[in-house]
Amino acid sequence: MATSEGMSETQNILCIGSVLWDVIGRAPVHMRQGSDVAGRITRIPGGVAMNIAMTLSRFGMSASLLSSVGRDAEGDELIKACQELGVGTEHVYRSDDLPTDRYMAVEGANGLIAAIADAHSLEAAGDKILRPLIDGPLGREDAPYEGYIALDGNLTQRLLENIAVSPAFAKADLRVAPASPGKAERLLPFLTHDRAALYVNLEEAGLLCQTEFSSSEDAAAALLARGARRALVTDGGESASDATTDGVITQKPPSVMVTRVTGAGDTFMAAHIAAEHAGADRAESLTRALKAAASYVSGGSPK
Repeated sequence: MATSEGMSETQNILCIGSVLWDVIGRAPVHMRQGSDVAGRITRIPGGVAMNIAMTLSRFGMSASLLSSVGRDAEGDELIKACQELGVGTEHVYRSDDLPTDRYMAVEGANGLIAAIADAHSLEAAGDKILRPLIDGPLGREDAPYEGYIALDGNLTQRLLENIAVSPAFAKADLRVAPASPGKAERLLPFLTHDRAALYVNLEEAGLLCQTEFSSSEDAAAALLARGARRALVTDGGESASDATTDGVITQKPPSVMVTRVTGAGDTFMAAHIAAEHAGADRAESLTRALKAAASYVSGGSPK
């Protein structure tokens, strides 16, 4: 892999976006609005960029984060936890006046009930998180980074628009995810980008195309028709599709008992990137990604 001056030869991928604490409440029963049930509450490192980086690390890739983490006690704990998980934090922007971001979700046996993402510090930090890539040890505008970049939609619309046209990203292999359906339209600048691959679910694909789809295959083909270089679309336990100018590949994921859903899409994306980095073809990469996501939602480790 080509590297920019000063970049570690072992660094395979940069993960740009949200790094925060995930506070997840899970109950083994079906829930609805107003439910008050017994369950378990956990706090673990999370955020789209962090979830992707953690999974890549499990698959043997070396991932480093570009994000914002506060210099508060929660931030110090989070940085330490990231390092213990094998994820690089040396380029993370540490803010003296912005708190560490958090995400809170409630899940039942019937899936995600509700979630709130407090990623305001990442948005407030803006392009400060990109300094190592634009004028620093990872690259410069006249010597851009040439490896993989996983980018999530938790950045502001304006920053994502700037990234889409920035010379600092002109040679990167961009893998882009929206973070949530509510942020899907932030990815519009990458819909016609000549170096970006989009990773979205069925709802997010519909928002980007301003329509509704009944299958991942139709959604992936439609994104390609709208100008995407490559589109990978997931539809829960139904199917997943990978569309390029060489055609659309569709596969059904393994059937498993679902015990968690938060982070499943991030796991799919990371496992797919790792498979392609290892030399797998499109069909095998999709198979490995679906297997890893299935293992994750059933409560196991991605493998």
